[in-house]
Amino acid sequence: MQKVAIIGVGRVGGALALSLPTDKYRVAELVVRTQSPVVERVARKLPSARICKLVELGETSADIVFITTQDSEIKSAAAVLSKTTKNITVFHTSGALSSSVLSPLTRSGDSIGSIHPLASISAPELGPERFRGAYFCVEGDPKAVEGGKIIAADLGGNAFSIDSKFKTLYHASAVTACGHLVALFDAAVEMMTKCGLSETESRDILLPLVLSTVQNLGQQDTATALTGTFARADTETFTRHLTALNEIADEDLLEIYLLLGERSLELAAKQGVSPERIETLRAKVAVAKSKLKW
Repeated sequence: MQKVAIIGVGRVGGALALSLPTDKYRVAELVVRTQSPVVERVARKLPSARICKLVELGETSADIVFITTQDSEIKSAAAVLSKTTKNITVFHTSGALSSSVLSPLTRSGDSIGSIHPLASISAPELGPERFRGAYFCVEGDPKAVEGGKIIAADLGGNAFSIDSKFKTLYHASAVTACGHLVALFDAAVEMMTKCGLSETESRDILLPLVLSTVQNLGQQDTATALTGTFARADTETFTRHLTALNEIADEDLLEIYLLLGERSLELAAKQGVSPERIETLRAKVAVAKSKLKW
């Protein structure tokens, strides 16, 4: 049985606390900055865990420590830990930072690494479901990477590793696939509301379409999964879209449409769409972009 301390009991930290299999891990300490509804919900499910602040932690009894704070606080948390820990494994869960931010801990013999779940966790209670089948990016020293892969498997997920120097680029990719997808959906909902529908109606109408597209991506490569106007290099429909967007949408929505349209044409080329049709539409997109206020 490995003892675990979690520093920063927010959505990800709380999800880890509630998801680690109890036959292999015992959450001994929950380190918090302040009490909050999230902390209270997690603590109720883990009554044996000690709740304390970082300055009160002292020499932890944990074998594994997860630092799940905001990125800006990881370095200072590591500095506090380095004064008391010895020969344990410390992970942070940042997607954008490498394990090097924990380097002060190596002086006391600690193993350091990062483990970042590629899962959208909006509440701690969703952890067991969202971690299952998710991919975890694990990097760090050899011992931490080995341990991180075991933890990912114990959570029902899949581990992979990248060179530490690519950590920030990896995270930008994840943000584009997840956070930007939400922002794109929001833009589509805004366009739909301009047709006279409510925001709720627009969401309900568009969501099944998005889900079917995600299903296609699970079965096909991106070029094959692309459908619609740009997949056909349909210049006439594009021209009608452009007219409508110019009439009723703001320039931000139009710019999103045009930039993603350019990317879509690259995928259409991979589908084997006529190069002449693609170049004709690409030229029209370029003209429309040139008229935007940059």
